[in-house]
Amino acid sequence: MRERNETGPEWFFVSNYELMLLYWLFVNLCFHSIGSGVAGIVLPESEEKVVAIKKGDALALPFGVVTWWYNKEEAELVVLFLGDTSKAHKAGEFTDFFLTGSNGIFTGFSTEFVGRAWDLEESDVKTLVGKQSGKGIVQLEGNITLPEPKPEHRNGMALNCEEAPLDVDIKGGGRVVVLNTKNLPLVGDVGLGADLVRLDGGAMCSPGFSCDSALQVTYIVRGSGRVQVVGVDGQRVLETTIKAGNLFIVPRFFVVSKIADPEGMEWFSIITTPK
Repeated sequence: MRERNETGPEWFFVSNYELMLLYWLFVNLCFHSIGSGVAGIVLPESEEKVVAIKKGDALALPFGVVTWWYNKEEAELVVLFLGDTSKAHKAGEFTDFFLTGSNGIFTGFSTEFVGRAWDLEESDVKTLVGKQSGKGIVQLEGNITLPEPKPEHRNGMALNCEEAPLDVDIKGGGRVVVLNTKNLPLVGDVGLGADLVRLDGGAMCSPGFSCDSALQVTYIVRGSGRVQVVGVDGQRVLETTIKAGNLFIVPRFFVVSKIADPEGMEWFSIITTPK
């Protein structure tokens, strides 16, 4: 299942033995909040990377990569995609499309064009285009074998924010892991910064703002708490409770502060570069 909203974030929910078909992705970062699975990633002018993914993983995806996602576990795999949509086909929405399936781009071309492009016989083209009745996320049946993940393919492609060395560790307060070009080199290519923050129960993230980014997008991964945002004129523009699954955006120069409830709170944020 796929969900999106006007701000650009998308969620994908991939159930047991489901495959998200080849997908041309124009996002920047993805964060795995629930479950585990396998991702196939094809970078421009590079071999396919097959990466085992699990809860807490963050992946930096350069603009225009081709991906597929597979879940062979019992638990649902939930993936959150975040990115800058200012240059999208429709502002505020990701521009992305499937290569295969009933809504894939190949179905729009004639068999002659597809055959000449990939040097295929007409019968093979008809099989390729005509027999893929699934759309988006499909249930796999039978003895279908997919590429197995390779441990070395994780290097430089994925970082588990729950296992990475801490950049900030305050006893009784919280912990922070910052994604940068040292621990996830592709961050430099996507032009975004990101971090995972875990607050202990009752702890506070002091008021802060960014002067060199256009937006800060925050997704609450676990727990709950309260947030306040104050504008440049000193007026409070947001005061609300937040919980797991919520997402909110803080504009440039606006000051934000959060306080965790007794069970604590965890969030994943990206900071966009200014236009």
